[in-house]
Amino acid sequence: MTLRASRRGLVPPFIAMDVLRAANQREAAGVDVIHLEVGQPGTSAPGAVLDAARRALADERIGYTDAIGIAPLRQAIAAHYRAQYGVAVDPAEIVVTTGSSAAFQLAFLAAFEPGARVGLAIPGYPAYRNILTALDIEPVLIPVGENTHYQPTPELLTDLGALDGLIVASPANPTGTMIGAADLARLAGYCRDYGIRLVSDEIYHGITYETAAATARAHGREGVIVNSFSKYYSMTGWRLGWMLVPPDLARSVECLAQNFYISPPALSQLAALPVFGCRAELDGHVARYRANRDLLIRTLASIGLTRFAPAEGAFYLYVDISSGTRDSEDFCRRLLAETGVAVTPGLDFDPIHGGGWVRFSFAGSTEDVSEAARRLADWLPRMG
Repeated sequence: MTLRASRRGLVPPFIAMDVLRAANQREAAGVDVIHLEVGQPGTSAPGAVLDAARRALADERIGYTDAIGIAPLRQAIAAHYRAQYGVAVDPAEIVVTTGSSAAFQLAFLAAFEPGARVGLAIPGYPAYRNILTALDIEPVLIPVGENTHYQPTPELLTDLGALDGLIVASPANPTGTMIGAADLARLAGYCRDYGIRLVSDEIYHGITYETAAATARAHGREGVIVNSFSKYYSMTGWRLGWMLVPPDLARSVECLAQNFYISPPALSQLAALPVFGCRAELDGHVARYRANRDLLIRTLASIGLTRFAPAEGAFYLYVDISSGTRDSEDFCRRLLAETGVAVTPGLDFDPIHGGGWVRFSFAGSTEDVSEAARRLADWLPRMG
């Protein structure tokens, strides 16, 4: 008798992680690799976080916590919204999660029935559509480009038919583009008027280069706000995120969290308590990202790659390579094999037009980004 496997698991891979695996295998074989493929800061957690973790290991019983997170951390997050955005948030509305990835799963399960239609921009973070697909929720792709600043607009939404939800990200992965405060207010208003649940991915807040990012929480409590300690706070491996949950979803999210995860990692929660006081250290990382971005743009322009999404935030440059190839997966394989530089093909983020694009992460050291840019400049004319 043949056993069957669930079709829900038949989702596309997260190609950036496949590239990382290939790069790690090359590295394990003793071959040099420069990692520009994953969105991971090149720095460890802030010193105060590491000190708090050491104290917790020495003094605390590291056990289960409340499914929605420890009260002191939820209070610290609420204080962050008051200080950073001037927005009042009740700690009871805050759910601490096992990374932002868990927050998206909880949000999608609590907010949408199977068969619901949820809009999302492409190019965009692939896990949105892959998680939705695994949950039998229909991802409705919204092609965006220079004409809409690589972000969805109310005008684009009107052509999609009835939607149950909309995912927005500002700053966005892979483009680094942002939704201005006025445009975010328009989108939130449109969603309210048409009964669309807004899910706002704000995990790159803090990593901006011209203007500060606006939070969708400023425009009502109906939307789900997702954030993370991974990016600005440099705590990727600690697997800790949070979400602001509308009142009508709060109990559902809590029950789902209880059953799926029991609780977020206790050590990570205790360690994160001082992180909101580490802005000077963390803003130093952002200054380095800006320098890396500018260096990468200059080098790419010198070799004829001059079209890219405006990287206003996050730590990615999404680059048009279609003048040379429309097979971004082959481009990335060859680049890794022939230069040791790992980058992510655009097909990860855009299954329609991504063959002509690649994403560079400039979250590492300036030395690594500079050397990767030098190798690329030497290799690209010889690519053939």
